[in-house]
Parts: sequence; structure tokens; C-alpha cells
Amino acid sequence: MKAGFARWRSRVASARVLVVGDVMLDRYWFGDVERISPEAPVPVVRIARAEERPGGAANVARNVTALGASADLISATGDDEPADALLRMLAAENVTASFLRDAALTTTVKLRVIGRQQQLLRIDFERPPPRELLAAKLADFDALLGPADAVVLSDYGKGGLAHIATMIARARAAGKPVLVDPKGDDWGEYRGATVVTPNRGELAQVAGRWRDEADLAKRAQRLMKELDFGALLVTRAEEGMTLFSDKGAQSIPAQAREVFDVSGAGDTVIATLGALLAAGAPLAQAVVIANRAAGIVVGKLGTAVALPSELE
Repeated sequence: MKAGFARWRSRVASARVLVVGDVMLDRYWFGDVERISPEAPVPVVRIARAEERPGGAANVARNVTALGASADLISATGDDEPADALLRMLAAENVTASFLRDAALTTTVKLRVIGRQQQLLRIDFERPPPRELLAAKLADFDALLGPADAVVLSDYGKGGLAHIATMIARARAAGKPVLVDPKGDDWGEYRGATVVTPNRGELAQVAGRWRDEADLAKRAQRLMKELDFGALLVTRAEEGMTLFSDKGAQSIPAQAREVFDVSGAGDTVIATLGALLAAGAPLAQAVVIANRAAGIVVGKLGTAVALPSELE
């Protein structure tokens, strides 16, 4: 499969992906652990450096542009410093971002403290929006839908996608493939999506626990029929991925490599799928390349991207 992405690289470069969803800022504090605190049995980390990276739907968008495609991003954020940081970083990674900034909303920040290359603590700063904000961005969605070759809806359960059903319907009416990274136990609002990409835990929340592979296939096909999904791609960690479609089940084994950090691997999967489907690649081929991309990013620290040179 090393030549898989090379075959599509030039077509990916002319593709455009519209990403909509919850964005967040990932902050990392790196330091040394030399002693245990006298105040409590916890390590003391002496911070030496800090990094910031786009997270959530923003990480999806930067993964799209890292592959060479164009990405438009729609989201709602606070009118605050983390939103400023996100816009600055996204511009540097060639993502065109359209944020609805509202002072009543706090931009989500995930702060990770890293000592000796191990994550010791994560602190989340977030506040649910007081109302659904992205309804005001539906006009932007319609404007950006025309030039888009594929639509990716990244749901992190932060309240920014209350109008996702409307977006799916409009995108499908326009003939665009729609990919959804789901959240929660009610997927009715994702009805009609082209591809839905849950991990195994997220699928179990909706379809129930399965006994074996045959039972999994039965539950997946039933769910696809009930909600009119074109396909269901289940990411299964060390078990790789399984694609369920009208052609049956296709299992792709995990890439054999050391897992350093799984943060953002799902973002990379759906971004790679979106870029390749936008370029006209068949879904079965896109899934194999997305699996390869996921294997690359889990070998890196924090939210990361897979580059064309690594996929080739």
C-alpha cells in the first residue's frame, strides 16, 4: 500500500473539503519530574517548555491540508485568547477558518502536562454554549458547500452541531459525500450520512455489545439500514478497522508500530477519508490509506498529522 496515496496525491491537491464541528485548543506543558510533592503523593513537574496545537474539528482541518487538499472550517468559539491562537495556527497551516465568535461561549482548551514523555494530567477548560450558535453560520455553510468536494462533520459533543441534520440533508441534496465522526448514544441526527466513523466504544453505545464478529456485522448492517448510512467504518484500536457497506465487511489490520499517543487518531482517519473521497478515490482504497495514516500519527506525541511523504 505504500504506493496507494501516491496514486491519488495530485488529485487530492485539487480537492476541497468543508469541515464543520467543535474546535478546541490543545496545550502541552513539558517538564522534568525529579521529586514527589511534600504536600500530596503526586509528582512535581518543573515546566521547561510549552506547545499549542489545533484540536477537534480544527485538527481534522489541519490533517486535510497536511495531505495537500484545501480545507474550509466552520465552527463557533468564544471571543477569547484561545480562539485567537487557533485562528493564528490554522492560518499557518493553510486552513480557511470561519468562526462565529461569541463572548458568552468559552473556547474549549485541553491542557496536558507531560513529564518524561508520559502524560501525567489533563485539565479541561470548557463551558457548554448557552444556545446553539452555528445556526447563524448556515449561510456560510451553503456558500462553502458549492465548491466543496466532500463534507466532514466532526461532533465532539460540545453543542456546536445542533443543526447537523440540516447540514447533512443539504450536502446530500448537493451530491456531496458526507462523513460524520459521531458522539453520544442517539445517531438519528446523522441519518443519511455517506460514512460514519465511530470507534468500537462509540458503536457499542448505540448498537449494544456484540458477542462475536458475526454479531457485530449483523448489528452494523441493521444500524446502517435504520439510519440510511452508506457505510460504517469502525476503528478498533489494536484490532485495526472494519468497514461495513453494501458490499459486506472489509477488515484492515492495525499497522504494526509502537503506539505513543492515540490523541487525534480519529481526526486523522476521517480527514484522510474526506480528502481521498473528495479526490474521487473508492471508499475501500481510502480506508486502507486512512488506516496507514492512523498508524503514523499514533507514533507521535499529541494531536499530529500524517504527511504525504510518510504515506508514500
